[in-house]
Amino acid sequence: MSAGRSILIVEDEPLIAMMLEDFLDSLGHTISGSCDTVQCALEEVEKGGFDLAILDVNLKGENVWPVASALRARKVPFVIATGGHVDPPPPEFNDAPVIEKPYTVDRVTPAIEAAFAG
Repeated sequence: MSAGRSILIVEDEPLIAMMLEDFLDSLGHTISGSCDTVQCALEEVEKGGFDLAILDVNLKGENVWPVASALRARKVPFVIATGGHVDPPPPEFNDAPVIEKPYTVDRVTPAIEAAFAG
């Protein structure tokens, strides 16, 4: 297992965000922050200070793609999280690792490793 990373969680469902925080903590990662809106996530990206972000595709009806673009511009890796009932990501994000909900602890690590490998 790689060293623990500092991770930003971008998820609008509080229970899902808490579960993901628990998974990441049990895997030795730290949570740099948690956002439930695109605006909050963009502010966190601007501040920086984290190694990776996990992005829920749909935040209260708003697509997360502006956040993905901001992360890509700063060369910060990210994982796209989806419930499976959304449109595919824009072509510029086809190479980003995807993790499907519901999260399971055994799927989190491969998605994080894939983000850093890409």
